[in-house]
Amino acid sequence: MTNRRTVLKTLAAGSVAIPASKIFAGEMSESTINKPLKLKGNINHSVCQWTYNFLSVEELCKLVKSIGFNAIDLISPKDFPTLQKYGIYSSMCYTNGEISLTKGWNHTENHALLTQQFTEAIPLIKQNGYTDIICFSGSREGMNDETGLKNCVTGLKPMVELAEKHGVTMQMELLNSKVDHHDYMCDNHKWGVELCKRIGSDHFKLLYDIYHMQIDEGDVIRTIRDNHQYFGHYHTGGVPGRHEIDESQELYYPAIMKAIVETGFKGYVAQEFIPAAKDRAASLKKAIEICDV
Repeated sequence: MTNRRTVLKTLAAGSVAIPASKIFAGEMSESTINKPLKLKGNINHSVCQWTYNFLSVEELCKLVKSIGFNAIDLISPKDFPTLQKYGIYSSMCYTNGEISLTKGWNHTENHALLTQQFTEAIPLIKQNGYTDIICFSGSREGMNDETGLKNCVTGLKPMVELAEKHGVTMQMELLNSKVDHHDYMCDNHKWGVELCKRIGSDHFKLLYDIYHMQIDEGDVIRTIRDNHQYFGHYHTGGVPGRHEIDESQELYYPAIMKAIVETGFKGYVAQEFIPAAKDRAASLKKAIEICDV
């Protein structure tokens, strides 16, 4: 199954573009995208670029605008100009460097490279009018929770201080270690919340991935209600399979979105499902509609 780890290996080379004639010839019908949604305005919608990487970034910008929202997640600085050309917001940014989910802040030997990357990226994000950058704990490799927490605090605190100065928030993603990212350390909200408490800044949050946390923890709505102050961003995905978030999977996203809205959340919710349907534009449009509570 395609996953973000596979796609990240080729991120630096950019997305593989396909001709517009193929995009709209059956698998992404023109009728699907010509009628923008009338959104309620309670949820700020986005889509993760890697899950629609069969489109170029420019083509994805056009699709996003045609559906009626205006943000794309997981964008590296090289693609900022393309988003700005179409008036699309980068709702979650990458650094310019190599992006690794396994070599993260929990191992001190990674700190020098990560510090270099984030020191470069944070001011650049500010200059372009964006506010959020993703980061990862990395794999355990036999490390216990406490050591991982201490190492993350040591490496992240100076970066969070830099982020504060630029009005940027660093967000560590919660990923499941059961199916997709075996051995990933930040695989439960309790560990992540403890890290937030130790860093002690509103400019460090957790990216709560609903798909991942349903797999490793479940009890999604209660977790959001009880810990929402530590969650700065949300990702979606159908369970099982990480495909469409419709009635084919076990999560009921309207209720989850309603719970998020009730917490007063003003950030972004990004679709991160891998479309399995033939009309993949229709899948994205339907997902936005499902989440627009």
